[in-house]
Amino acid sequence: MDATRAARRTVVPNMIVFTSPQPVCGRNLTRAVGDRRARGYGRRVRILAIDGGGIRGLVPARALARLEAVTGRPVADLFDLVAGTSTGGILACALTARAADGGPRHAAAVLPELYLTEGPRIFRRSLGRRLGSLDGLIDERHDAAGLEDALERYLGGGALLSQARPRLLVTTYDLEAREPFLFKSWRTAEEGREARLTDVARATAAAPTYFEPLAWRSPDGGPARSLVDGGVFATNPALCAYAEAERLAPGEPHVVLSLGTGSAQRPIRHEDARGWGLARWIRPVIDIVFDGVADTVEYQLEHLLGERQLRLQLDLPRDVALDDASPAALATLDAVAQDLLDGPAGRALEAFAAARLVRL
Repeated sequence: MDATRAARRTVVPNMIVFTSPQPVCGRNLTRAVGDRRARGYGRRVRILAIDGGGIRGLVPARALARLEAVTGRPVADLFDLVAGTSTGGILACALTARAADGGPRHAAAVLPELYLTEGPRIFRRSLGRRLGSLDGLIDERHDAAGLEDALERYLGGGALLSQARPRLLVTTYDLEAREPFLFKSWRTAEEGREARLTDVARATAAAPTYFEPLAWRSPDGGPARSLVDGGVFATNPALCAYAEAERLAPGEPHVVLSLGTGSAQRPIRHEDARGWGLARWIRPVIDIVFDGVADTVEYQLEHLLGERQLRLQLDLPRDVALDDASPAALATLDAVAQDLLDGPAGRALEAFAAARLVRL
């Protein structure tokens, strides 16, 4: 086993970097190679997928900054498709937003400040808000104004989904249609698909009970939608992204860098849960669904892609709520991210970038 492969399969306390050596399966070879190349998709798709997780997005933000530092290239230049859910969707929008000169609007190095500086503003709650919402039981926990202000500053009010580079995929769920709604930058010519990047990010961040849904209609028409966080079905958007890559370039050896936001490890004891009703289940069940969906996608892609996927995930030393932007929580997240990247995971990330992502 070579050093790169060994590093990617390392498991150490509180840090998980795992890629299964299973062979690829499920390839779709129904379209002709000539047709793919005529459409401009005649090679593998390099995918970046970023999980949801609220304030825990600080962890993948640090990983992206490290990736940019070790390659010497903007993250946007290392991938052909960037996918995100919730906080990962915000990062995906920030990475693919364009500046006036056509280059990336943001270097990855500035993204941790979105959490360290803006996080406490976004998740600040007054006493009146706490009492009026019964801590999220009868109304959303947070006013969206702080989130919307931050998105305007980081993404720019006029930036459009169609202008994102590379391709951008962001997950949301439409409450009125009762189905997933995926924002795709390469499908914006279709009616009802164009969107402001700020709206895309706001929609995917609308975690139920945390922020109110986004009432949205595309500026080019289409139906009115009520959108919430795509984490209700795709906390880890890597499988959605892989499915789109197969549509764009069927049968090509696509590669995936999948970034987690940390996994809660505190067990829910049977003796406690057996007596819970709706009020006691409402908060933990959201975390259970989000973590369970992410772990399922990780399992599926391990077997689909084998060594062509690198998944960076860690066990949090203590539970950090999605909206805990306290100094203690931010310090914990920063510390575990630093430990992750200074260990085998960081070396695996460098090796994966050199072998799979950098195109000369």
